[in-house]
Amino acid sequence: MQAIILAAGKGTRLQPLTLTRTKAMVPVVGKPLVQRVLETILPSGVREVILVVSPDDMAIRAHFAQPARLGVPVRFVEQPERLGMAKALALAAPYIDGPFVLSACDNLTTAAHIAGLVGAQRWRRAAATLSLMPVEPAQVSKTGVVVWDGQAVQRIVEKPRPEEAPSTISSLPLYVFSPDILDDLPHVQPSPRGEYELQDAIQRLIDRGGRVTGVLLDRREQVTNAADLLALNLHFLDAMPEPCAVEPGAQLAADVTLHPPVRIDAGAQVGRGARVGPGVYVEAGSRIGAEAQIRQALVLRGAVVADGAVIQGQVVS
Repeated sequence: MQAIILAAGKGTRLQPLTLTRTKAMVPVVGKPLVQRVLETILPSGVREVILVVSPDDMAIRAHFAQPARLGVPVRFVEQPERLGMAKALALAAPYIDGPFVLSACDNLTTAAHIAGLVGAQRWRRAAATLSLMPVEPAQVSKTGVVVWDGQAVQRIVEKPRPEEAPSTISSLPLYVFSPDILDDLPHVQPSPRGEYELQDAIQRLIDRGGRVTGVLLDRREQVTNAADLLALNLHFLDAMPEPCAVEPGAQLAADVTLHPPVRIDAGAQVGRGARVGPGVYVEAGSRIGAEAQIRQALVLRGAVVADGAVIQGQVVS
């Protein structure tokens, strides 16, 4: 299979954290968010990755130019305008030659769920398999909503009004497709909000007899704002095999106290007597002052924590 990751978004709601990098490249305990997403997809048999990126995102190109990052070839496709998922997929279509996983760069599930999607696609002989999750009625207007009988998806509607929603089962931005979906992309028309919705292509696939199925999920991580990014970093800090990871090249002064879990990147500086942790990731290029106390926090590159400062539950940029 191939994996197509939509990574051209600017991450407006993450500003100012994304003023100097795209959402795909915000850090999650030492790795870009998009790499964390890919690491859940690759174990399901992906042989090539296609990244749909902004033309000016040089950082993502430089990061994945190193073959050892993922162990599979990576192709870049530029998306000059963000006009919806159907348009983004259409840009990648010339390079798709078989079944593929499609994911947004900010939607993180588990490798087991990806494997379940791929398995369902195969043994149900489906044209498309959707990642589905129940949501509260108040949330249906923010997502795609499906009519699903436990086996087949019979209808999908993008961001319906609450009173018009056919269910409270949402379709997440994570799919397994056969190449059949590519035939429907040219027929998608702009929505009232001016975007080419992938849900319209999926509905067209259903209408012409394509088998569309789904797999339920009870929880996922999505990075929309700084609080989401902090929560995701805390999750990965708790899962580290080494509770205190200080990379070679990190500069720690005398009497620094670390309370796990903590990760400090090479090139980060921590002043004398500082207390770091629990639950802290310090990115390369940041500096923590003397006697500072930091807990449950993310310290990004370029950030300076003043001497004696007390930081808790924050993203410092």
